[in-house]
Order: sequence, then C-alpha cells, then structure tokens
Amino acid sequence: MSLKAIWAENTPYSKFLLTVGIILISVTFFTLGSLVVASLVYGLSITELNAIMLDYSSPNAIPILKFVQTFSTIGSFIFPAFCIAFLFSPQPVHYLSLDRKVTTVSVVLVTMAFLAALPLINFFGELNAHMSLPAFLSGVEKWMRESEDKAAELTQLFLNMRDGGDVLFNVFMIGLLPAIGEELIFRGIVQRIFTEWLKNVHVAVWLSAILFSALHIQFYGFLPRMMLGAMLGYLLVWSGSLWLPIVAHFVNNAAAILMSYLFKEQVIGLDADKIGTENDYLSVIVSLVLTSILLWMVYRKEQKAVSANIYPPKL
Repeated sequence: MSLKAIWAENTPYSKFLLTVGIILISVTFFTLGSLVVASLVYGLSITELNAIMLDYSSPNAIPILKFVQTFSTIGSFIFPAFCIAFLFSPQPVHYLSLDRKVTTVSVVLVTMAFLAALPLINFFGELNAHMSLPAFLSGVEKWMRESEDKAAELTQLFLNMRDGGDVLFNVFMIGLLPAIGEELIFRGIVQRIFTEWLKNVHVAVWLSAILFSALHIQFYGFLPRMMLGAMLGYLLVWSGSLWLPIVAHFVNNAAAILMSYLFKEQVIGLDADKIGTENDYLSVIVSLVLTSILLWMVYRKEQKAVSANIYPPKL
C-alpha cells in the first residue's frame, strides 16, 4: 500500500488521536533539533542554552529564543499539518482547503473587520483578566498567573523592536508563521475532523475555537482568543477556503506588532491594547456594530460565490 493517504478511511475519532500524536512527535523533533542547531551556531551546550533561555537578561537570550520560537512554530503546526493531510487524503492541498481562491473584496472586508474588532477583543480580554477561580483552586490560579506573567514578559521582550528589521522579523515570526500554522492545524484539520465526527458545523467551529484558545495555555486570555478562533472558523465555513482565515489571523497578529512599534516610537499616541478597556463602552459598542456589519458582508459575498458555483461549500 502506498504511504499516501493510508489513513483516509479512518474514523474521525482515530484521526483526531493520530493528529495529536503526529503533532507531539513533530514538536519534540523540531524543539530538540532547534536546540542542537542553536548550540552549534552559538557555540553553547544544551545546558547553557536552557539556562540562557530561562534568564532573559542574557544578551543572547532574545536571538536564541527567536530562533527556537521560529523552529517551534514550524514544527508544532506547519510541518505536521502537511504530514497529516498527506496521510488523510490523496489530495492534501484540497483537504486543507488551500486550493480555493478568495476574492480581493473579501480580503479587504476581512481585514477591515478584524481591525474593527480590536476594541471588542480588548474588552473580552479585560473581562477575562478579572475572572478568578474558586478558593480551593487558589494554587492553580497562582500558577496560571505566574505563567502568564512570564509569557507577558517574553512577549514584551519580543516587541522591544529597535528598527525596521526587528519589525519585519516579528511580522514574520509572530505574525505570518502562526497565522499559517495555527490555521492549518485548528481550522484546516481539527475543525474538519470535528465536523465529520459531530455532523454539526457550528459545534465544530466552537470546539475548535475552545481548543485553539486552551492550547495557548493562557487562561487570562482565553475568552478573546476563543472569540477570534470562532470568527476564523466561520470564515472557513463561509468561504470554503483556508486563505481567508489565514489572512484574518495575519492581520490580527501583524496589526498588534505594528501598533506596538508605532506607539513605542511615539508615531501614534494611543496604545492599541487599551482601546475598549477601562469602561470605554462606546468603543466596544462601535466595534461590535462595525465588526458584525463587515462579517455579514463577507458572509453574503461568499454565499453568492457559492451559489454561483465559483467554488462549492467545503464544510
């Protein structure tokens, strides 16, 4: 039997388990590989590398962390996604919904929608930040807050951009790679498996969004990330093309990077992370209305395309 599509006839349940297994193997391989390569490039032992990566004050910490992060993203999402699609379908590109075009109008509308959604997402983030676990889970809550503080510290270090070169690399590392990789896995594969398994596209979208948010292991960013995941999931459902959620995901990531840099350089006087927070309900309401209208326009545009047989519905 050919290796290609050897698991095409497996049940959705077994496909999900195989997906998890392949991702774990790929993550392990690429993480170890990145450490080996980094040790050769920087002339350090693995032990020394780990020590530097835990101590952000080291002058080599950020370059090494960026190197490992880039490899990790490829190994966690992009590489396993294509391996999985190759094993699940004789047409892996079609399986991932990458062979379906999107119109320029839809791309523009989606870009506008995700920029307009910024205050709304920030509002959910602030709401999430004020949530607390029951008293008997205080230890877990303490661990989660410490983990998030550590992640926030690393994010701020990555966003400490000195020039245009740093900005471009961050757009690539934080903006483009996760947009492609996470959409391949969570919308291209996981959402598809859930749809086949549960026979309900809406449940599949929200379960994928919950999993997407949960696997970032950031409890206090769970709500906004889940909402983003759901929006991205419906873009795939409406268009039948993974390129639309990839574009939207990239816009969301890249906008955060660019706005952070422009605010730091005092080109703009407003911190984008603060819009929609601190009782700024007007911005939240305007954001909700604009985002809803723009997404409705995308939905109508894509449904007309489906009706005209420009491309059939995928899910």
